Amino acid sequence: MQESRLFKMVYHLLDQGHATAPELAERFEVSVRTIYRDVDALSEAGIPIYAETGRNGGIYLMNHAILDKALLSEEEKKEILIALQTFSATGYAGHDATLEKLSGLFRMPSDHWLEVDFSRWGEGGTRDGEKFSLLKHGVIHHQYVKIVYAGTSGALSERVVQPLKLMYKARAWYLKAWCRERQDFRIFKLVRILELELLQETFLPKVIPEEQDMRQGDGSCRREVSMRLRFPAEMAYRVYDEFDGEQVERQADGDLLVSAKMPEDEWLMGFLLSFGTKLDVISPADLRHRLAEHGRLIFEKNKP
Repeated sequence: MQESRLFKMVYHLLDQGHATAPELAERFEVSVRTIYRDVDALSEAGIPIYAETGRNGGIYLMNHAILDKALLSEEEKKEILIALQTFSATGYAGHDATLEKLSGLFRMPSDHWLEVDFSRWGEGGTRDGEKFSLLKHGVIHHQYVKIVYAGTSGALSERVVQPLKLMYKARAWYLKAWCRERQDFRIFKLVRILELELLQETFLPKVIPEEQDMRQGDGSCRREVSMRLRFPAEMAYRVYDEFDGEQVERQADGDLLVSAKMPEDEWLMGFLLSFGTKLDVISPADLRHRLAEHGRLIFEKNKP
């Protein structure tokens, strides 16, 4: 508890410049005597902290003061380095230098345990990382971005949006944003953002609503359908790629029974069709019929 208070006290002094003992005592809910004992403890730990008496007195840090590594436990140092490695892996500029400096200060190796590659498999996809970097800049610095977006209907639309948060979900990156054209919150899938321009105009961030209350970038609602799907045992590699293990029930004959809820749209049809003849839709019946109709139309369009 004391170590936590000492760290917060130093951070407060770095932020505010100085404070009186009564102010610090009230802030940390301890006595003035305890504050002065903390000042002594910090001084002994190598922190250049001092107290001045008199009318304009108070507790100060000397100019150019830095945090001594003794304030942090070994575990806390590791957690800080891990957090910086995570940010660095996303391509966030500046963290590599900070990581190197703190690794030297803590005298700990900064093992690079995480790698994030935003490009897609195969050739191409080199702009995926650039898009992420520009959107990240827009989110952090509250700058508008202009995008061209491909909606689920296939139509392209140009939008000017307030980028609010980048979200990774279900193996894909999304942008939560306020759309100026629609005057509403929207979720955009990054791979569907075909063009992106960072504008100089800035904004005051809005409070993001719950995800279930947000529409997709093209304005469509995310209706969901509860499904029961059956796959043969040899499809286990694909089933566990796409579904959580808790959604999968292995049958006595080795088949895999999946109970899942997913957005009901054109993407779902394409997703289910990608399993080919290895999928048996048990329920709902109307989804089974629609999938069969899609298969028939594909056959009619591509038959010899």
